[in-house]
Amino acid sequence: MIEFLVQHSIYVVLVIALVIWTGVFFYLFRLDRKLAELERIVAEKEKDERNES
Repeated sequence: MIEFLVQHSIYVVLVIALVIWTGVFFYLFRLDRKLAELERIVAEKEKDERNES
């Protein structure tokens, strides 16, 4: 196993980079969804406040 990793170290680096980029993508995707939900809530509250005035 160690020999494979030493001989194919570029693949190990590529897999690690892929895992990191996948994690960044999912984090940003979740953050975008949460922000969209917050924007929707704020827009509804502003709409309600305008209707009450």
